[in-house]
Amino acid sequence: MKEHSQIQDQEVALLENFSNIYQSILKEIHKVIIGQDEIIEQLLISLFSGGHCLIIGVPGLAKTLLINTLADVLDLKFSRIQFTPDLMPSDITGTEIIEEDRSSGKKGFRFIRGPVFANIILADEINRTPPKTQAALLEAMQEHKVTASGQDMLLDEPFFVLATQNPIEQEGTYPLPEAQLDRFMFNLWIEYPSFEEEMQIVKSTTSDYLPQLHKALNARQIIASQQVLRKVAVADNVIEYAVRLVNLSRPNYPQAPKFIKEWINWGAGPRASQYLILGAKTRAALQGRFTPSEEDVRACAVPVMRHRLVTNFNAEAEGVNAMDIVNRLIAELG
Repeated sequence: MKEHSQIQDQEVALLENFSNIYQSILKEIHKVIIGQDEIIEQLLISLFSGGHCLIIGVPGLAKTLLINTLADVLDLKFSRIQFTPDLMPSDITGTEIIEEDRSSGKKGFRFIRGPVFANIILADEINRTPPKTQAALLEAMQEHKVTASGQDMLLDEPFFVLATQNPIEQEGTYPLPEAQLDRFMFNLWIEYPSFEEEMQIVKSTTSDYLPQLHKALNARQIIASQQVLRKVAVADNVIEYAVRLVNLSRPNYPQAPKFIKEWINWGAGPRASQYLILGAKTRAALQGRFTPSEEDVRACAVPVMRHRLVTNFNAEAEGVNAMDIVNRLIAELG
């Protein structure tokens, strides 16, 4: 009983200190990355919720640098995979080679681990590789393991995949199907920096300034945080708000607004409701609160639902995108 009480005390202490941990992570990342506070917060929400992110942004917006810096600050193993049309599944998961035992002369197979065996994976331009190779990564994301020769090899925890897409060049790409998009917790859009931020970026990147990064957290502490955040209590009205928001996005739902029936072919599935609550729990903890509110759900709504809504020709003709529709749904719910 005493041991159980000590575990609870440790969990409460971790939650109480979570906001300070977040601030120390932010401080270290900002030694390298100028601005992008909202994107950094959403990346950390996804990481601590045990989800994965799809990041969309034009080249040159420091996506790789941000993710590499995050891995450094969190003391995690980082691996970058450049997706190309000729990339094979074994280039991601690993391959078997024949090896000879010098003492006995016998030959046998040995598995060489691929770049997926890391904590943070940057899947660069995931839409530039064929579906078979995409599926190899997405299966690892879902199962947290790789299968070779009938053997299951568990991936290191925490396991966090950030896949990027370039929104400009779509020629010769293989768009991710909706079922595979649904495996990403968040869909993040990185915008251009403001004028002042770009001034600071130019100053810092064209000088001899080399920031010294300090480790703010490690893998063991991240796993402990993920487990504690799962235990955060959520009021029924907050869960009801999240589920109602997702249900209203479905055109066949009886109470769905008229604009949903006009603009949407398929709405968000139950995974969206789950991610809204997980994201709300983590966001509340990052801000030093013990329980999430409806505002936390609203803050996670766009990145969770944007890639889960399938718009139709009417929406395209009227210049309406998924983000506009989610924001209008939030306004309808009040």
